[in-house]
Amino acid sequence: MDGKYIDLYELNSRLKAGVESVFPGKVWLKAEISALKARPAGHCYMELSQTSDAGLVAKAQAVIWSSKFRFIAPFFKSVTGSDLAEGMNVLVQVSVNFSQLYGLSLVIDDIDPSFTVGEKERIRRQTIERLEKEGLMDLQKELALPVLPYRLAVISAPDAAGYRDFTKHLCENEYGFVFSPELFPATMQGSDAPSSIIAALDRIAASGEVFDLVLIMRGGGAKLDLACYDDYGMAAAIARYHIPVFTAVGHDQDFHVCDMVAYRYLKTPTALADELIGYYIDEDARLSSFAGRLKLAFMNKIYSMENRLQSLETRIKAADPRNILQRGYVLAVDSSGVPFKRVAGRSAGDMVSLMFADGVLRCEVKDVISGKTCGEV
Repeated sequence: MDGKYIDLYELNSRLKAGVESVFPGKVWLKAEISALKARPAGHCYMELSQTSDAGLVAKAQAVIWSSKFRFIAPFFKSVTGSDLAEGMNVLVQVSVNFSQLYGLSLVIDDIDPSFTVGEKERIRRQTIERLEKEGLMDLQKELALPVLPYRLAVISAPDAAGYRDFTKHLCENEYGFVFSPELFPATMQGSDAPSSIIAALDRIAASGEVFDLVLIMRGGGAKLDLACYDDYGMAAAIARYHIPVFTAVGHDQDFHVCDMVAYRYLKTPTALADELIGYYIDEDARLSSFAGRLKLAFMNKIYSMENRLQSLETRIKAADPRNILQRGYVLAVDSSGVPFKRVAGRSAGDMVSLMFADGVLRCEVKDVISGKTCGEV
């Protein structure tokens, strides 16, 4: 067997020579950060990987030495708004090393942050196009919104400042309006957020409770921290949900794919609380206006009835015999007190009374002369 074998060190030495001859200088490499660990000494160790439809197809260990990491990390964050993290697609400049003891490793000398931002935007545009093609962008808008949403299913991290601000602002409103929010906890950032939020939507549907709205909220954050809200799976789940979904994710400048497909989106959790309170204010104003119109109509009816009463009173007073007698007329009544206006039916000897304004003359009919006036008698 002499001369027919080599030892491990020689094998690795040949591999080292071969690998480093293929990549003698630095090369730009596109990959995903699948694992990351920053050590106390300042070095940053990563696992870089690549996946396809078939799954994981490649991976390699990489390191950023502390002398580089203390410059690369803050610059990356200043451009992207986020720290380096697992799940990011990155474009890194590497030197390819092969050690007889540790095997293949990549030493990262630089990272292009603009690539990471651009990659997210490219995926975002593809997601929007897919949702539009599948008819999901406006599906939520076809749902009916309750006039006064009371039962609220809230998806948020329980310790999030945005959730606390929302709850305080909503439940301590100055008008005393009462709401019933119920929290369904979820991871609200990073690569695990889409599946966690979808699971929360499923728990709401399976709870057996009848909710008026679903509210997805979190406070602001770095752009890459919030990039999960451009995820197709989560956006599609929101679009197809059977209850109106409101989103309030990030700050004023943030607008995500999930916001686009939701029934309504607000810029912050506090703005969402104001929106809900506003529904009650509007309804209260509408009811107050209705009550005002009802009161006005009632007052007009009373005024009309008073006018009719006054008119009737005037007519009654005008028809009062006492008022007629005051004007010089005489009222003749028979022995039973029944007024009469003609001599017909009267006979000599009948007793009649003649009523004047100042008294009554009781008379006996001496004679009846028909067809004669007083001037002709």
